[in-house]
Amino acid sequence: MIKLIAASLLVATVLAAPQRRPNNNFGRSTNGGDARSAVVLQDEYTLNPDGSYVYKYETSNGISASQTGSESGLYANGYYSYMDPDQNRVEVTYLADEFGFQPQGAHLPVEPPAPDHVLKALEEIRAAAGPDSELDIGLLDSTIERLRANRG
Repeated sequence: MIKLIAASLLVATVLAAPQRRPNNNFGRSTNGGDARSAVVLQDEYTLNPDGSYVYKYETSNGISASQTGSESGLYANGYYSYMDPDQNRVEVTYLADEFGFQPQGAHLPVEPPAPDHVLKALEEIRAAAGPDSELDIGLLDSTIERLRANRG
């Protein structure tokens, strides 16, 4: 599971890397160094006996990442960052748990506030759910909480 999470993060980092523009210097990183000659400045990995782990790396062309994972492999949090073509640092922090990959970053879109009738309907469903309900009450509660918080 740890290898799957690490591989997924690596793929996400590669896919999130800025695309080269036809008019910029092909083969040059956005901070002026040659992307092909970028060197690893920091590379740390710790696998604890209980299965939890921490890794962190940084390269000379402005790419860096760090992640901490749980012993069960079901929880991870961290960040990755890179320089965009306009030399702005792009950083994504994330949490990955039973609710999936949850990225946050200033460049990412945010969901609009839920309409009143949607929140009211979910609250009514929650109030009507009895102890024998087949609904995932935890998921319903967290969704209602997230939608309330998103309203400001």
